Amino acid sequence: MEKDNSLQGLPREGALHERYPDEYPSYDSDRNLYGSGSPGATPQRRKKSKRWLWILLGVLAVLAIGLGVGLGVGLTRNKKSADSGSSGSSGNGGNAPGPAASGSDNIPGVPDQVSPGAGSGGDGSFVTTDRGVNFTYVNKFGGKWAQDPDNPYSVSGQAQSWTPSLLEEWKWGTDHIRGVNLGGWLVTEPFIVPALYEKYQNVTPNAFDEYTLSQCMGENLAVEMEQHYATFITEQDFAEIAGAGLNWVRIPIGYWAVDTEFGEPFLKGVSWTYFLKAIDWARKYGLRIVMDFHGLPGSQNGWNHSGKVGPINWMHGVMGIANAQRSLEYMRSMIQYISQPGIKEVVPVFGLVNEVLSSAVGQGTMGTFYYHAYQTLRNMTGYGEGNGPILAVHDGFLGPKEWPAFLNGADRLAMDQHPYLAFNEAYTDSMTANAQSVCAWGGGTNDTQTEWGIVLGGEWSIAWNDCGKWLNGVASPPTYGANACVRYDEWMNYNETFKADLMNMAMATMDSLQNWFFWTWKIGNSTELGYASSPFWHYQLGLKEGWMPKDPRAAGGFCQAHGYCPGCSQFAGTFPASAIGKGLEVFGHWPPTALGGIGAPSASQTMNAAQISLLPTLTQTGKPITMPTPTHAAKATIGNGWAFPSDTVGRYVTVAGCSYPDEYYAAAGTAGATTWTGVPIPTAVCTGA
Repeated sequence: MEKDNSLQGLPREGALHERYPDEYPSYDSDRNLYGSGSPGATPQRRKKSKRWLWILLGVLAVLAIGLGVGLGVGLTRNKKSADSGSSGSSGNGGNAPGPAASGSDNIPGVPDQVSPGAGSGGDGSFVTTDRGVNFTYVNKFGGKWAQDPDNPYSVSGQAQSWTPSLLEEWKWGTDHIRGVNLGGWLVTEPFIVPALYEKYQNVTPNAFDEYTLSQCMGENLAVEMEQHYATFITEQDFAEIAGAGLNWVRIPIGYWAVDTEFGEPFLKGVSWTYFLKAIDWARKYGLRIVMDFHGLPGSQNGWNHSGKVGPINWMHGVMGIANAQRSLEYMRSMIQYISQPGIKEVVPVFGLVNEVLSSAVGQGTMGTFYYHAYQTLRNMTGYGEGNGPILAVHDGFLGPKEWPAFLNGADRLAMDQHPYLAFNEAYTDSMTANAQSVCAWGGGTNDTQTEWGIVLGGEWSIAWNDCGKWLNGVASPPTYGANACVRYDEWMNYNETFKADLMNMAMATMDSLQNWFFWTWKIGNSTELGYASSPFWHYQLGLKEGWMPKDPRAAGGFCQAHGYCPGCSQFAGTFPASAIGKGLEVFGHWPPTALGGIGAPSASQTMNAAQISLLPTLTQTGKPITMPTPTHAAKATIGNGWAFPSDTVGRYVTVAGCSYPDEYYAAAGTAGATTWTGVPIPTAVCTGA
């Protein structure tokens, strides 16, 4: 069989919701690529008549939260609070460095924070979490945990005996990433945490992304969102991930972890404090982190996991450049933080932009931003090993083969691919055919790694259809058919034969992608269904129920052993030397010389260089945002959040005296258009005078 270098994978969410048909009517033309549904249709839901069951489930849920959402033995509560600190705030003037509480106390139903002492242990040892919850550590792979609050960077857990601890070097090409995403945690998604959204479906407007969810929560936003942060993913999840034979986690994060502007309703800064906790937990259990910038100002794809459903206004439309400048500023602050000694070992990779919709933004425009970001960030960090994280760029669902010479030889640049069968609508229930399809991805992965460099399978699932509540978004039913999906969604009825088929799908994908992150670790229960939907996307459930491997190493060689990829060569384990080389000058123009966004958002018309020069931009005159550091023991020595003090360039801020259009709804209008007016392209640059 010839190697199939193409990626048929497509985004996990279907086409844009048709919630605003007058504003972006022609996005429907992309449905053949990105999954379809009935625009504006009400999803078919199975009705439940046993009201007593919901009452009982509600009581049990409250009890579970009260126990710290722990599954271990001997759960206890310690009311001693951890030292508190100021999280700081930022506006256009930036914020002062200072400690940030790693999550608040007095969260309803959540134990107060404690300060566990130094310790370590292996399989069968007793662990006390930072919430005072006790559980037994289970790791049959020789893993261990370790912590020392007084000298936190001197110790590290080890996920498994074969995975280097954080005090040891990760050898690319020899060591393999076997990871999971922590989706739905610091960037919420309706299909992952349906209970958060179900509560706000009978209100106007209803919640269908985190932007509208934040609006719906209103004055309860801080309490409800932090309760979610504190309970959906806990320290014990990190312990269980290591115990599952996994060694990395990929954590999506939104720009509101750093700052908000223009009246954006997101809860500012609190998700950052939980990312700090994730760093501590990862060190304790020996896991490494990809920090993925998932939600960017203006939205890079218009899907709910960007923070806001709607038109694309990142590198697209009148506010496209300004939103890109904001994005660069937030990247700068986050990378300054994760590049500090003791932190950079835990977070070796930073994903620049998650899932740009290339069909709207354009590959050339994507490449221009990637190159500009690369130059800006590497000029800050310096070049060569140890100077800032590996920078991962998403392929825009074009496949790695479409980026063969992109920044060829650039310093520590990785390609991120998200291959999904679920949204291509060429559904087949032949599990053998599906396994063959995913095995074919291995050829392209091998070729790209050999010729270009590191390739990450940043997201994948074992789904071959789009079944699952709200998988395509709120009010977007599955194209596979709601009735046809019932047998796939009700995982409690799976037989052993079907579980074995699912296991083969998992093994085939793990083998073909090589360095991978399953999407996602867990799916929360639906209060309406009474169980977790979307089982093909739920690693923790699959592990428990028997369709995900107990030891993911067993996937190595699966495709060849089963004859699914005859002739596919194995990657030799040697990447190209990381040196600046050919191909860089192709994307050397900033701002770009062409930018989409005239007319309806999917229109092919673009703004030219002269028009782009008149668009709203920001000015680098503000005080940079230094991300807060966690609370820590008095004896501990940690950084101040700014790894590269020579970086003194001002922060991108709005120009005083200038007004800016809506950062999310600023697609440019076509002169004389009768059905689309949009935002007019400025006729002169605003100087604030």
